[in-house]
Amino acid sequence: MKIENRTFIVSGGASGLGLAAVNELLRSNAFVSILDKDTTNVTPSPRLLALRTDITKNDEISIALERTVTWTQKTGAPLGGVIHCAGIGVPGLMNNVNASRVWDATVSVNLSGTFHLTQLAMKYLVDVPLSEDGERGVIIMVSSSVAYEGLVGQVAYAGSKGAIRSMTLPMAREMAKYAVRVVTIAPSSFTTPMTDSLRSNTKQALLDKAVVFPKRFGHPSEFAHTVKWVLECGYVNGESIKLTGGTRTPVKL
Repeated sequence: MKIENRTFIVSGGASGLGLAAVNELLRSNAFVSILDKDTTNVTPSPRLLALRTDITKNDEISIALERTVTWTQKTGAPLGGVIHCAGIGVPGLMNNVNASRVWDATVSVNLSGTFHLTQLAMKYLVDVPLSEDGERGVIIMVSSSVAYEGLVGQVAYAGSKGAIRSMTLPMAREMAKYAVRVVTIAPSSFTTPMTDSLRSNTKQALLDKAVVFPKRFGHPSEFAHTVKWVLECGYVNGESIKLTGGTRTPVKL
């Protein structure tokens, strides 16, 4: 897909991996609609629409999509797809008093938010004219290396991200008749606000015991480059792509 002068919806686009993807898209002359709970620090741009949106509330998603589509009619830049970067990662043991609350919150944002935004956005994507390469759009979901190798305390997070990984192929098969590709990226630890919240000894243990090479966390720009490649490479579909630096998490750090 040609990125230039297409509009991409990025959930969680005001920080972390989402913000890196937004900046990469803007450098590629795309238009971007950010859906995020906090858009306070978003730098204004003629090619950027920032919509304060709670991804767990379908009514807010619907309003944001309507405003985005109205914006595309003004800019003349049709929808090109959705990039799902909104997510939370709260650790918690199953026998903890707050375990059910952690599960519900994590699944609501990471899994249900991804599903409902995709479902509601498809109403508009199916009406987008076919591009020169025969595509209408691309859905990029974000899983995690934890979906493959989770640690103690990551049941909720691993469950939500594993489900996204499992949805990828059946969703791609369903969307094929609409000329929409579906691809998932599964990053490991990247330098984002979520990773910054980890204790320093946990970060060091991950680098010492889990990461193969290079011995560092991923840069958000590397995630953004992967997003760009997925959008531009029309034969990538129905896959979950690990972006991990060879990370293999041991049973115990």
